[in-house]
Amino acid sequence: MLTKRIIPCLDIKNGRTVKGVNFVDIKDAGDPLELAEFYAKNGADELVFLDISATEEKRKTLASLVKQIASRINIPFTVGGGINSIEDVDVLLKSGADKVSINTSAYLNPELITAISKRYGSQCCVVAIDARVIEGEWKVHLVGGQKSTDADLFEWAKKVESLGAGEILFTSMDHDGTKNGFANEALAKLSDELSIPIIASGGAGKMSHFKETFNIGKADAALAASVFHYKEIDIIDLKKYLLNNNILMRLQ
Repeated sequence: MLTKRIIPCLDIKNGRTVKGVNFVDIKDAGDPLELAEFYAKNGADELVFLDISATEEKRKTLASLVKQIASRINIPFTVGGGINSIEDVDVLLKSGADKVSINTSAYLNPELITAISKRYGSQCCVVAIDARVIEGEWKVHLVGGQKSTDADLFEWAKKVESLGAGEILFTSMDHDGTKNGFANEALAKLSDELSIPIIASGGAGKMSHFKETFNIGKADAALAASVFHYKEIDIIDLKKYLLNNNILMRLQ
């Protein structure tokens, strides 16, 4: 059985780490370089960097900041935000990213998923899906959650897997920042219907939420931000708690 992964997320806006609730009410959460270095030394399995306003502002992810972070960490590093082409991917991988995360661009140009997978391997291509429940159904949202679509979460997830995505980062917009737990029912359905790893995102508030998303949600990895940024949960302590609850973890 594979070990489960704990992944801090750096949401970046104007060069700073930020965090919001339900994708709004954005507040400063610290210096991304200091946070990245701290997490790499204190138990994180991977790190995700998302330039959350790149698509909205129609600009590219901050490659220079990616390069600075990559030089300070020794764990797998996923970067997303404003990636629209193979050339964008190439710049980020050369800057030190191990994987790229695409969201809006994957929806608008699904061929990009296949192109990334073919050139760099499926393990390099993470498709992020932001969704919320509308009239009882999970609907995909784009542009940092600002634009709704008619696309069903589960159908879109199956499509991106068929196109070559190596992993899905699913964020429940309804749970994001609430600290009330992950969207475990939707996560379990994704896990049952797909064969690629699913990263749970949105809702972490206490250690038991991670246990629940691994056991009930069947997630392969759990991503969180504010509980780590504001030192509400220590990753090493979290991993020991999960190990004590019979969930396989890698301790450094």
